[in-house]
Amino acid sequence: MTRKALTAALCLVLAISAVAAAARQSRTPPGSPVVLESSDTKLTAAFAWAKAQALDYVFPASTHNDPVGDWYEAALPSRFAFCMRDVSHQANGAQLLGLGAFNLNMLRKFALGISPARDFCSYWEIDKWDRPAPVDYKNDKDFWYNLPANFDVLDACWRQYLWTGNRAYIEDPAFLNFYGLTVKEYVQAWDKDGDGVPEHRKEYGNRGLGGYDEGPSSDRTLYGADLVAAEARAFDSYAGILELRGDSGAADSLRQRAAGLRERYMEDWWNEARGKFADFALEDGKLVFEEMFWGGVFPLYFGLIPAGERRDATLGGILGREPEGIEVESYLPEIFYGYGADDAAYAEILRLSDPAKKRREYPAVPFAVIGAVATGLMGVEPDARARTVTTRSRLTGKTEWAELRNVPVFDSVVDVRHDGRRGTSFAVRAGGNVVWKAVIEGRWQELRVNGIARKALQGGDKAGRPISWVMVNLAAGEKAVVVPNRRPDDKQARR
Repeated sequence: MTRKALTAALCLVLAISAVAAAARQSRTPPGSPVVLESSDTKLTAAFAWAKAQALDYVFPASTHNDPVGDWYEAALPSRFAFCMRDVSHQANGAQLLGLGAFNLNMLRKFALGISPARDFCSYWEIDKWDRPAPVDYKNDKDFWYNLPANFDVLDACWRQYLWTGNRAYIEDPAFLNFYGLTVKEYVQAWDKDGDGVPEHRKEYGNRGLGGYDEGPSSDRTLYGADLVAAEARAFDSYAGILELRGDSGAADSLRQRAAGLRERYMEDWWNEARGKFADFALEDGKLVFEEMFWGGVFPLYFGLIPAGERRDATLGGILGREPEGIEVESYLPEIFYGYGADDAAYAEILRLSDPAKKRREYPAVPFAVIGAVATGLMGVEPDARARTVTTRSRLTGKTEWAELRNVPVFDSVVDVRHDGRRGTSFAVRAGGNVVWKAVIEGRWQELRVNGIARKALQGGDKAGRPISWVMVNLAAGEKAVVVPNRRPDDKQARR
């Protein structure tokens, strides 16, 4: 591209962005009842910014009449569109904001888009006019697509079922068709060498990139670690759906396929001398070690690496490093919280929400901050299968207490408050009964529920830290407080 053409293109982008910004300023964003209160003013400011910024990207069909229906932006803001990777990543934050119907509509659009004419790809990006975004799609032979996308969307659908209990995710024919084609025909169409992993060839161009990295290495990547990780996670997620539908045999088969991918990754991709996993494979099968930030993020995000020294090394490889762009950085708070790096996760939330942060307005950022506060900091983990909501404090010394109110789970609304890591309160504001799994860090023989001692169950979290918990049944209008049962002769209390 000539300098003149490049300048013209840049001017066009700036003009479109200006029009988009003006359009947003002329409307009133929808509201959300979810609120975070805390002793930590920096944390509450970060959450308030993220909430306002995320809601500014929300377009209800009831007020905008966009052909695509309920939607929120999950791509470059100037495109008025949503892409598969970003929707999958933003869905938890959107659900917390009360946008469950938006998630369902947008994920279903991707499910409906799957087609044998595109080798069982969907549309990478859909705009508000309910069409494949023209910037990414010309025709069925010429379009942009990152191969982890089908797997990412499948996993997002499963997570949204666990959050909401909406049976459309496990019964709607559009979703079931997408899941079935993704784990079979999609893999077969793109797996030319028969090793079970879809792959990218140079002659494909942008039609089927072997990972989410879109940098200089993307053209020569057969498939990246992120593709392997997303595929394994999708197999496990679909296995959960199949179990609910009574097909335990097919579920077991998928879990075996997922286990096989993890075993191969652990055996073939690890280099002992380097102390790290490879980032991607070339067409000849050679594994490449390029110190790519992307390479370490997604195996952690999708849970590809089991606990141990190799996972610790992978986490250590991204802690304290400068991320390769705001897109991948937005994943970090959730990852850090999930693997015990709570201080780093908290610092990353503040970093992403800092007014000086370049491109913090990218839609994935505010939604990711909202999601990480809920699932990471507050440890909220709903499971619709048994109407269970797990909570677990990951507050650091910077935060004395924090309370997240009006959290939508299943058909209920709940409040969660942590006082440091000393105790948690949980209230069901409205809706059906909820089973609260109250997790307290450490090994405790007993926990006190509303002042009454109860025997605690014990185990470990993903980071290997000891935890204890009790199960508490609560109906609408009920509240419970759980704290460790500290007595003068309690050995745990003296540690």
